[in-house]
Amino acid sequence: MAKPIALQLWSVQDACQEDFFGTLEQVAEMGYDGVEFAGYYGKSAAELRAKLAELGLAVAGSHIPYEDFRDKLDAVIAFEQELGNEYLICPWADFETEAEWLEFAKTLRIIAEKVRAAGLHFVYHNHAHEFEKLGNDYILDVLLAGVYGLEVELDTYWVHHAGVDVVTYMQRWADRMPLVHLKDMKRDPVESTEIGNGVLAIKRFAELAEQSGVKWLVIEQEAFDKDPLESVKIGLLNLRKLVEK
Repeated sequence: MAKPIALQLWSVQDACQEDFFGTLEQVAEMGYDGVEFAGYYGKSAAELRAKLAELGLAVAGSHIPYEDFRDKLDAVIAFEQELGNEYLICPWADFETEAEWLEFAKTLRIIAEKVRAAGLHFVYHNHAHEFEKLGNDYILDVLLAGVYGLEVELDTYWVHHAGVDVVTYMQRWADRMPLVHLKDMKRDPVESTEIGNGVLAIKRFAELAEQSGVKWLVIEQEAFDKDPLESVKIGLLNLRKLVEK
């Protein structure tokens, strides 16, 4: 059975800002199995949970700013538990020095312990800069090796963008990778595009996810030459064709 497919709602952030629940309705109509949040647009956990139930959408995860994890973790955990979300994802961090990255890892260890104690998963989402080196290892490897219980939402686009072989890296962390971000890449200019309309080996990435412990395939797109809602619908249709072949 193919993995369920979610939409990272950052892809349609303008539509969400204008009409959040109306956008969720359109996402459900497209045939997505779930959504991955990137903000809640003033809605309570109870409101969101009721709306998702109405639409038949599941929660794949939520991107939550690192500062919220660091400064108000108890409130974050309580909200996500009420929402029914298992995967609490730190979507971005960047530091200039090795000392700062190591201090960040120390803070992640504290966060991971509390999130796990609450019965939830703490996950880090990469971009390209985590494939710079700290000593002899990639920053992302240092974080995953050094933070017990930390899992990864591997963004395959950014792994490729960093010049790292995606398949090899997916295999390396297969047992710590509950979520995978899929976005395709145009060559000129180099930016994201609809799944199936670019040059990345999306079918291979999805097959590897199917063979591993991945729970959700998550479509994300960050650059558009048409309405974002139209683009993410095309991406879903194309991904379903790829995984069904």
